[in-house]
Amino acid sequence: MRRRKCFRSLENREGAFEIYKEKEVEIVGYTTCGGCPGGNIEYAPDEMVKNGAEVIHLATGMIVGYPPCPYVSYFKNFIEEKYGVEVVVGTHPIPQKYYITHSNLKSWESTGMENAFGAHFNR
Repeated sequence: MRRRKCFRSLENREGAFEIYKEKEVEIVGYTTCGGCPGGNIEYAPDEMVKNGAEVIHLATGMIVGYPPCPYVSYFKNFIEEKYGVEVVVGTHPIPQKYYITHSNLKSWESTGMENAFGAHFNR
C-alpha cells in the first residue's frame, strides 16, 4: 500500500514531516482525495478537524504522479479557507528520479504548483 511510505516518513520525521522533529504527533485520520477532482476534499477535512487535526498533509503522491494532480493548490487553499487548518503539501521525501523528471518537464510550473511545496522536501 502506498500510504506506508507516508507513515514511515512520519515515524522517521523525514520529508515534510521534518517540521515535527522533537514533537509528539497524533494521527487523527487519513483518506484519499476521492479521485478527480477530489470528492473527499469537502468532507474529510471536516471530520479530521472534529477529531483534533491541527495540520493536514496532502500526500507527496499528489505532486509526483504523472501528471501531478492539477488541483493540489486549490485543495490547499480550499481546506485552509473553509476549515481554518494549516495544510502542508507533502508527506514523504520526493524520490530523486521523480524530482529530476518533473523538473525537466517543468511539471510543477505548468500546473501552478512551483511554490505549493516548501524546501522541507528531501530530494
